[in-house]
Amino acid sequence: MPIQWMPYLSIDPQPVTHQELEQLEQEWGVRLPEEYKALVTSHQGMTPEPSVFDVGRGTSVFNVLLTIRPYENREGYSVRRIHEALEPHLPKGIFPFAETPGGESICFDYRSGSAQPKVVLVTVETFIYPIADSLTDFLNKLHD
Repeated sequence: MPIQWMPYLSIDPQPVTHQELEQLEQEWGVRLPEEYKALVTSHQGMTPEPSVFDVGRGTSVFNVLLTIRPYENREGYSVRRIHEALEPHLPKGIFPFAETPGGESICFDYRSGSAQPKVVLVTVETFIYPIADSLTDFLNKLHD
């Protein structure tokens, strides 16, 4: 089922530049997946339909694709802000890119050293649950 991206943080799209993505990669010391770069360039701050995904403990919902460039008065949806909050509580190599309605983080997991990170769910208690082997796999698994 194709994904439709709907407004969430703002009605007007807020495009991300190549330079902003390069800066984030330098800050985090990783190479972000090309699919993610294309996705966030056009859809940061938006929500997908369908949005439900399966995780080892049941199902959850992909609520919003976090922003690279914070929206005014919406800094809490910034990948940097979420990463800063999570970083002291998680192993190195976990980087958020989306959030659930309950404030859990959907993250890239670079701990295996792979250039193609896995996708994991980090709960508010900082438990880590595997979701998919790649962003493509994760997006293909979204359902109603």
